[in-house]
Amino acid sequence: MVIPVHDVNPASRTPWVTYALIAANVLVFLSMPGTAGSVTGESGLAQLCRLQAFLGQYAAVPQELIHHHLPRLVPTGDVGIGTGGPGCVIGPPGYDKSPTLSVFTALFLHGGWLHLLGNMLFLMIFGNNIEDRLGHVRYALFYVACGYAASYGFALVNADSGDPLIGASGAIAGVLGAYLVLFPKARVWVLVPFLVFLPLRLPAWLVLGFWFVLQAVYPSGEGVSDAGTVAYAAHVVGFLAGMLLAWPLRAGTPPPPEPGRLLWGRQARHTW
Repeated sequence: MVIPVHDVNPASRTPWVTYALIAANVLVFLSMPGTAGSVTGESGLAQLCRLQAFLGQYAAVPQELIHHHLPRLVPTGDVGIGTGGPGCVIGPPGYDKSPTLSVFTALFLHGGWLHLLGNMLFLMIFGNNIEDRLGHVRYALFYVACGYAASYGFALVNADSGDPLIGASGAIAGVLGAYLVLFPKARVWVLVPFLVFLPLRLPAWLVLGFWFVLQAVYPSGEGVSDAGTVAYAAHVVGFLAGMLLAWPLRAGTPPPPEPGRLLWGRQARHTW
C-alpha cells in the first residue's frame, strides 16, 4: 500500500469546502463518546455503552436503509447488571431516527484516530482540485451524493446487516474517482514501504488505480463500525459514482502542469 503525501497539481482557488469538511469531521470526532479511549486504546464499559447508543442514533444501518424498519430495542447508553454480569442496557429508542438522514450524519463519524486521519489525508490531497474544477457549491453536492451512493450501494448488498456504517470513506472515494477521470496524468508524491519509506512521484492514474484495485479485491460485505471493520464495497461504489459524475467534465478540464516545471506544487525557480 502506498501513502500519498502531496500532488503536483496546484489549484486556482482556496478550497474552502474541503477545509470545512475536514474541520467538521475532526470536531464531530472529538465530540463522539469514546474519543478519549480511542487515543489511548482503552475503553471502559460505560464508555462503550455510550458509544453504542450514539452510533445507534446517528450511524447508517443497512437494514434500516433498505427495509425502513427501526429496531424496537436499542442501547440506551446506560450500564446495568444482568444475569451474565455488567452490560449495556437496551430499551425502546428515545428518539426519532430518519434512516435517510442518518446517511448524512454517518459521513462525519469515524471509528478511531487512524480511520479519521487516513480519510482526511486523502481528502486534503485530492479534494482541493476537484473543488477547484467543480466550484464550491457543486463540489459540496458532489461529495454528499457520492457518500449517499456509497452507503446505499453497500446497504443493497448487505440488506440484513445491523452493524453501523460510519465514515467519510465512501464520499472521499468519489473524490478519488473524479480525480482519476479529470487529472489522470497529475503527479502524486507517495511513500512506498520497502524496508524504509521511499518517496516516489507517480502518475495519479497509477496511484488511484492501484487503490481502487485493492478495494475491489479485498473482502467486502463488512461495514465500518466501532469494531473497525472496513466497508470495501462502499469504497468501490463511491469511487465509481465519482467517476461517473465527473466524466462529463473531462473534455473541458485543462491538463495539470508539466511535472518538470513544478516542485511540490510550486513553480520551480532556476538560477544561473
